[in-house]
Amino acid sequence: MYPELLEGAYDLHVHTGPDVMSRKLDDLEMAERIRKVGMKGYGIKSHYFCTAERAKLVHKVYPDVNLIGAISLNNSVGGLNPLAVEMAARDGAKIVWMPTFDATNEQEFFRKGSHTKLPFWAKLQMELIEQGKTQSSISILEESKLKKEVYDILDIISHYNLILATGHLGKAETFALVKAAVDLKVKKIVVTHPNFPSIDFTKEEQKELAQQGAFMEHCFTTPHSNKTTWEAVYEQIRFVGPQNCILSTDLGQPNGPYPDEGLAMFAANLLNNGFTKEELKNMMVENTSFLVEE
Repeated sequence: MYPELLEGAYDLHVHTGPDVMSRKLDDLEMAERIRKVGMKGYGIKSHYFCTAERAKLVHKVYPDVNLIGAISLNNSVGGLNPLAVEMAARDGAKIVWMPTFDATNEQEFFRKGSHTKLPFWAKLQMELIEQGKTQSSISILEESKLKKEVYDILDIISHYNLILATGHLGKAETFALVKAAVDLKVKKIVVTHPNFPSIDFTKEEQKELAQQGAFMEHCFTTPHSNKTTWEAVYEQIRFVGPQNCILSTDLGQPNGPYPDEGLAMFAANLLNNGFTKEELKNMMVENTSFLVEE
């Protein structure tokens, strides 16, 4: 499994508990596993809440593990809410995800019945719909232009040198967002799983975004759960270049592998299919360290 490949690595996309949905492990268990395999840290992803507080508390127990707090701009935090981003930044969060399952792009994909398997968040979404507790989906565009709140959020991200992650936005939204972010001196941009079915950037589109300064985040769960093929992942990373990519897992689902196991499987898979240890280190250690440490 090449466990040495995990030395010094970060996984910036992990769904640990406690969370609204059932998770395979909590933050304390994940931190213990991280320490044992020699990874540096991980990003705590919740679709519903800011995780900066969790990161701070667990870091007290595991001071040698770098826990990365984050916020996802879904309806539970007020959507495109600059104040929520400001408070998250002041509390130590480092990643700001644009809307994920509440994104108009993701909701339209969901309503078309395009998911081959109902995601965990979708089951909860259906329950909320039945109870009349849902809010409208979120687009960052209004008449093809970015909303003012988006510019306010980008200003905050730039000021605190946070990571902008694109979430589940559509293609037009993502291109407009990345351009504006670059213009506003945002230095750290990550295109969230660009080969996810509801997003589905071509390798040419990924390269165009990378040339503007964004990293492509390839997540283990996307090919592992047959949302794309492994061959497509190899081709896209090769075309865009490992220097413009990071590897994450997007794991934490109760029936999936443990995130550290998934990252090791991801690394071994790439190593056995033509990628070098140097390229893996670039994607798993060097690029991720730049994002969270500099």
